[in-house]
Amino acid sequence: MKLINVGFGNIVSGSRVIAIVSPDSAPIKRIIQEAKENGMVIDATCGRRTRSVIVTDSDHIILSAIQTETIAGRAGQSGDDDKDE
Repeated sequence: MKLINVGFGNIVSGSRVIAIVSPDSAPIKRIIQEAKENGMVIDATCGRRTRSVIVTDSDHIILSAIQTETIAGRAGQSGDDDKDE
């Protein structure tokens, strides 16, 4: 199982992640709002600005204050370690 650091000591299971996207577009904002209404949002920003949105296979939405590219790089590094073994 690979774990991805999403900032401020928060970790997400890499095998459950479907997408890591930017929160700027209107469709993503709608997804976040609908998830909030359904109680499916996990806010891992620690009060900071949301810079990436992580979508999981259980329809949970995780908000992070870390850039999308940074999280994707961390996820990719974990995957590279598995290939070397």
